[in-house]
Amino acid sequence: MIGSSGNGKTRVARALAERLDLPYVELDALHHGPNWAEPTPEEFKRAVETATTGDAWVVDGNYRGKLGSYLFERADTVVWLDQPLALVLSRLWRRTTRRIRRREELWSGNRESWRGAFWGRESLFAWAIRKHFADRRTLPRELERFPNLRVARLRRPREVERFLEEI
Repeated sequence: MIGSSGNGKTRVARALAERLDLPYVELDALHHGPNWAEPTPEEFKRAVETATTGDAWVVDGNYRGKLGSYLFERADTVVWLDQPLALVLSRLWRRTTRRIRRREELWSGNRESWRGAFWGRESLFAWAIRKHFADRRTLPRELERFPNLRVARLRRPREVERFLEEI
């Protein structure tokens, strides 16, 4: 399950894993240590290898910069949530402000902050916007390198719900 933040990757991946009775792997949980510490690419890849040892699994997340094509080489299907930016940003706004106000723990004791979410070039929102356009520009060519990989590119909430209903 790939796509920029706010597309619903976690919700859809969890629903898919439940319907297929498969293990669910959230890459963010493997990547973000205490105080937002990040593993080295080698450590991260080992953690992902361990989490995906079985024949089938549902993985939620991107991280191609650290994992390369590792998951694409092992997967039989990629679900790319590529919904309109306005929808993605409105969802991201609601989710992020709720998490900050409620001080919800994400992974390893980490919590989102107003500064991290909204301030500067590395903020969550700036990253989500860059990722949205970068994926649309580069992912089609990248995915073509894996001709045996089924790709479901879902562009509207209606398509996402239909996809889940058909599972």
